[in-house]
Amino acid sequence: MRAGIFQCEGGGLTPDQRIERLAKALAGERLDLVVCPELFMSGYAIGEAVVNRAEPVGGPFSKRVAELARTAGTAIVYGYPERDGDRLYNSAVCLDRSGETVANHRKLILPPGFEARYFEPGNGLTLFDLDGYRCALLVCYDAEFPEPVRAAAEAGAEIIIAPTALIDAWGSVAFQMMPTRAFENGVWLLYANHAGVENGSRYLGASCIVAPDGSDAARAGAAEELIHAELDRESVSAAQARLPYLKDVGRLRNIIGGTG
Repeated sequence: MRAGIFQCEGGGLTPDQRIERLAKALAGERLDLVVCPELFMSGYAIGEAVVNRAEPVGGPFSKRVAELARTAGTAIVYGYPERDGDRLYNSAVCLDRSGETVANHRKLILPPGFEARYFEPGNGLTLFDLDGYRCALLVCYDAEFPEPVRAAAEAGAEIIIAPTALIDAWGSVAFQMMPTRAFENGVWLLYANHAGVENGSRYLGASCIVAPDGSDAARAGAAEELIHAELDRESVSAAQARLPYLKDVGRLRNIIGGTG
């Protein structure tokens, strides 16, 4: 699978402008999957405006992304504020290359502040198949906990996809924590961040595609760019055979659970 991340410098952009930037980035590329950041559709640091930009699954913005997916011949993952009745969720959706919605994940853990004021938490893992690979969708803070990534890997996920909105004060998350998540589970991890400044929030950039051995297959800088790498199943099998964390974790749980 040829996978990419579009690290968009989205401060002050409308949803239409975001689509236009993504389309321009994909022009001439041949990708099987491209991942965009958390709340890509609306912008992240926009406060109460997120309420008015929210839309249901399959809403107007999604229809435009579906059209782009068909034109570019690639699956697209992006973050957006999801409206479901009177509830809002910080969600990420995957549309396949035919424009069909194949997965929609609602962020499980909401950090205090902006997100906790406007969103409800999700309530489960989101697993799906894409081009023969088992994938899992998480959003930002979800992937900072070992448990969701481990649960997804134990459920057979080979690729963890995590849109994020990480500011420059938290570089250790992108440079140390995400490679650790990939390494300790022997999976590919796609971590898609914003670039630039949005309403006073300076994003780190540093989006990354991390291989199952914890090494960077591709890493963005601080500015807007499209990165990509070739993902393969053999790297997952090799990493999990070399370090059998997923097999041994059950025994470890029994040992810890048996202590008085």
